[in-house]
Amino acid sequence: MADSSHSLFSVSTLLCQETETRFDEEVDEDSFINSTNSSASDTEEDEYIEMLLDREIGVIGFKSLQSSHDMTGNWIKCARLEAITWILKTRAIFGFRFQTAYLSVTYFDRFLSRRAIDSEKSWAIQLLSVACLSLAAKMEECRVPALTEFPVEEYNFNSKVIQRMEFLVLNTLEWKMGSITPFAYIHYFITKFCKDSPPRNIVSRTVDLILAIMRDINLLDCRPSVIAGAATMAALDQELTRQTLECKINAFSSSRFLEIGDVFYCYNRMRELEMEKMRTPNYINGFDNSSVTSCAISTKRRRLTFHDSDQNYGIPEEKGHS
Repeated sequence: MADSSHSLFSVSTLLCQETETRFDEEVDEDSFINSTNSSASDTEEDEYIEMLLDREIGVIGFKSLQSSHDMTGNWIKCARLEAITWILKTRAIFGFRFQTAYLSVTYFDRFLSRRAIDSEKSWAIQLLSVACLSLAAKMEECRVPALTEFPVEEYNFNSKVIQRMEFLVLNTLEWKMGSITPFAYIHYFITKFCKDSPPRNIVSRTVDLILAIMRDINLLDCRPSVIAGAATMAALDQELTRQTLECKINAFSSSRFLEIGDVFYCYNRMRELEMEKMRTPNYINGFDNSSVTSCAISTKRRRLTFHDSDQNYGIPEEKGHS
């Protein structure tokens, strides 16, 4: 549970009323690769990356966090897929950065690792998606739309309902919202894995692979650095063996934080997703439109108000976690 200082922080920043949005669409490859980090020495950059690696473990604690709920059932997998599809589409509408979408899915997975949502409460999944994206935008974006501007087709949530879900998410995640995303590591891995000039569209290809695996695995199962390293290598070369992949990783000092087995698993899964992408005409921007349609949840449009549910929206209390 948050203390009073966290409550003050929430009122002034996370739940502020903001209006305009920004529309800085896709990745600028040259400016990304030639970012200000490139002026740092190798030692300074390695130290910075090691600080990020420590933070990504400290905020969530990937290896120690165990889900108390089954997230492998068909209903929850379909619900998660729909949620991610909505998050990615809404990201494009508002011009949010990709790390905002990823961060919102991280919140989504962390929340469902602690609280279950019954299959008949499909509206709660949609409300959770809105709350997670809104909170992620408040963490990452300079300008955030009003809560009522988030496009929801099935339901029409008012601001008070969304704010109550935001508070439920904040308390469930113990106010640990500053999670690291794979996008923080892309520049570093590109410079480490590319001896010469990086190939054309390397950043876009890496981002596509990150978005693809984001919809495929629970984000609590793999650390952001692992996903970033695997995506960068898969974008550069999809014919690596475990031995060659291990040699590439061991070539730089921060490699001791990357578990080879985890990286190789993500790398292979990304290769499989790329093959599925070539076989599936409807596979666009990291998700298969046909699979989204087949997983569609039956809903009726209705306005949810403050009095339509209890303070936890019918979601059971979280189980004990260390």
